[in-house]
Parts: sequence; structure tokens; C-alpha cells
Amino acid sequence: MTDPRPQRTRNVLAYVLGGFITIAGVMHFASPGFFDDIVPPWLPPSERFWTYASGVVELAVGTMVLSPRTRRRGALAAIALFIGVYPANIYMAWDWRHRPVSEQLIAYGRLPFQFLFIWIAWRVARREDATA
Repeated sequence: MTDPRPQRTRNVLAYVLGGFITIAGVMHFASPGFFDDIVPPWLPPSERFWTYASGVVELAVGTMVLSPRTRRRGALAAIALFIGVYPANIYMAWDWRHRPVSEQLIAYGRLPFQFLFIWIAWRVARREDATA
């Protein structure tokens, strides 16, 4: 008999990850100004375009992670997403360097969390027969 705990852990991580990504996607539409500010202004065509485009991608990826049928592909897509938005997080940290320390901590704090999110997505994406 196999131990059900790894699968349970993977499911919990999937719901947390999928929920987080989906909520982040919704926030791109509910509060686009915040996300516009972290998009490098030299990216064409506009900051708002990239805010909405990344929101759509996050909604799709989050939904895929939440669904058991598409979970593995969704988690792999989440890894690509986290790697893809990392330059925006670096830009945010650099751009916020003259803001109050509390805001700088938020900007710099986002950087290591991306690696945590990548690790969680990798755990969710692993095949059932993979060993811990």
C-alpha cells in the first residue's frame, strides 16, 4: 500500500498555488495601476497591455493548476510564468530604490519568493511515482 500523504501534500500545494495565481490574475484587472508601475516603461506597446496580458495568463495558469486534469501542465506553465515575470520584479526593486524603506522591503522581498513559488510549482508538477 502506498502512503497517501505525498499526494495529499501535492493537492494542498496545488490549491494554494492555483488560488494564489488566480487571485493575482484577478488583481491585475481590479487594481491595474499597481501592476502598470512594475512593468518597465520601455516595453511596447504599453504598461497596461502587459498588465492585462499577464493577468489573462495568470488566470489561465491558476485555473489549470486548480484542475486535476490539467494540474501538471498548469504547474509547469506556472514555473515558466514565474521565470517570465522575474525581470519585472527586479525592475520593481530597482525602481523603488528611493521609496520609503517599508516599500523597498516589499519590492526586495518579492525576489526570493519567486524561487519559493517555482519550487512549489515543481512539487505540484512532479509525477506521482517520483520520490520525495
